[in-house]
Amino acid sequence: MDQSTLPRRQLVWFITGTSSGFGYRLVLSALARGDLVIATARDFEKLQDLYGREERENLRLLQLDITAGFDVIKTIVDKALILWGRIDVLVNNAGNGYLSFVEEATSDLFRRQFDTNVFGVMDVTNAVLPYMREKKDGTVIVVGSRSVWRADMLSGLGPYAASKAAIHAVTEALSVELASFNVKVLLVVPGAFRTEKMYSIPFNEANPIPDYDDVRKSVMSQIAKIPGNEPGDPVKAMEVVVDIVRGEGVAKGKEWPGTILLGEDAEATYRKKETKLNQAIQEWIQVTKSVAF
Repeated sequence: MDQSTLPRRQLVWFITGTSSGFGYRLVLSALARGDLVIATARDFEKLQDLYGREERENLRLLQLDITAGFDVIKTIVDKALILWGRIDVLVNNAGNGYLSFVEEATSDLFRRQFDTNVFGVMDVTNAVLPYMREKKDGTVIVVGSRSVWRADMLSGLGPYAASKAAIHAVTEALSVELASFNVKVLLVVPGAFRTEKMYSIPFNEANPIPDYDDVRKSVMSQIAKIPGNEPGDPVKAMEVVVDIVRGEGVAKGKEWPGTILLGEDAEATYRKKETKLNQAIQEWIQVTKSVAF
């Protein structure tokens, strides 16, 4: 049968962090395609204010703090599965970003950063995966960051970039481990997009070291100029994500990408990092090859 004559499949999306930013736009994009959405966020009141308090046919709201621990998260996922009997697409969008110099951050701030951006994402994913594996179908999406490649380009990105680098690696591992279960994995790597609250957490000054005063002031000045000037349109970005999941629009006829960079600045950052690494490899290639038995 011609695939174009088959009825369009209605997907069930489970999306974290939907009270603003990418998550909010993604909810609207998925709903506009006729799909069903379970929108979650830590602040349930804000969810209701945003989407309305009356139940809608294709939208359900659930309170979910991704740092609540696996047992609590699993209970919420179990409730979500009852709503429409399945979760076809899991989108790990919830996250935050602490800006700090590594020495001033101490390991405590790094732990808080990893609790959300790494362990929270892992707990949500691990709560959903048994159901996807059982039906041998599903899609897992993780929103990463180009900051993975920028930690040596802008001071203060250490905690955030480290957490995103970790979840990038976890996502890539999942793509291999879940392939035999027909569960697809997509790592989304956005550049700077004009979303709310992206820079709402102030630069860490809880443990100031005088030697960093000048560079801290400079970095804070640079960061203060970003909000409102980001080049990326979050609505367009989330339309691309829905296209990829559904195999429509810009994704029609293309192979599953595994990783998708969104924004010219994301590509530029990657290229700059790639060039820097290639130059170092070439300059030290003989040393690299000289250490074998």
